[in-house]
Amino acid sequence: MANPHPGSPLSPEEISRPTPQAGMSGLVNDWAAERRVFDMPWGKTMMWLFILSDVFIFACFLVGYMVLRISTVEPWPDASEVFALTVAGQSIPLLLIAIMTFILISSSGTMALAVKYGYAKDRRRTAALLLITALLGAVFVGMQAFEWTILIGEGVRPWENPWGAAQFGAVFFLITGFHGTHVTIGVIFIVIMAVKVMRGSLEGSRPGFLTGRKGNYGMIESLGLYWHFVDLVWVFIFAFFYLW
Repeated sequence: MANPHPGSPLSPEEISRPTPQAGMSGLVNDWAAERRVFDMPWGKTMMWLFILSDVFIFACFLVGYMVLRISTVEPWPDASEVFALTVAGQSIPLLLIAIMTFILISSSGTMALAVKYGYAKDRRRTAALLLITALLGAVFVGMQAFEWTILIGEGVRPWENPWGAAQFGAVFFLITGFHGTHVTIGVIFIVIMAVKVMRGSLEGSRPGFLTGRKGNYGMIESLGLYWHFVDLVWVFIFAFFYLW
């Protein structure tokens, strides 16, 4: 490395420091080197890329739904009637959906706390909050299955429904089913992570599934990014599908 101050000796750090390379060759060398790019762990980077790809998929589904709904000539079913829940003989519009939304949004809070206590090395609280998050997610999926059961019992199919446009059933099962699959996968991985936290796998650098060769709590943050994304997507589904 060239001495920026002629006449003064180079320090050992300056001697060992690699000379920056310009152009495409420097970019390739930076990304090929065994180090972090943009000071971000690879696991977190890959999670952001996965979320970005999923954003496009959900956006295509929702945009396609809006185009289909606007262009259909048959009347679209009224969500307040289709998704009403009867309690004590009274039909309450969107009651079940409101409860599902509250549960899923609440799980985002417990997940954020799990990340906080994870970095604080508080295994007991981290594991407890992860399990609470998984429980809330499982309750959401169970309520969604209950919703599907009611609608199927009332005659809703991907090709028909008793309230209007036949495309309603196909769009409903596709969007909510795809989102429900994401929630189910998230619940499974959160439970696995909770078990690893309780076992101390993230502190003892024990090799294994989701921990790699070096155990650390960064994986909980990556999992939290996924869970927050799933929650955010539900907000858009709730707004466009149930409230519109």
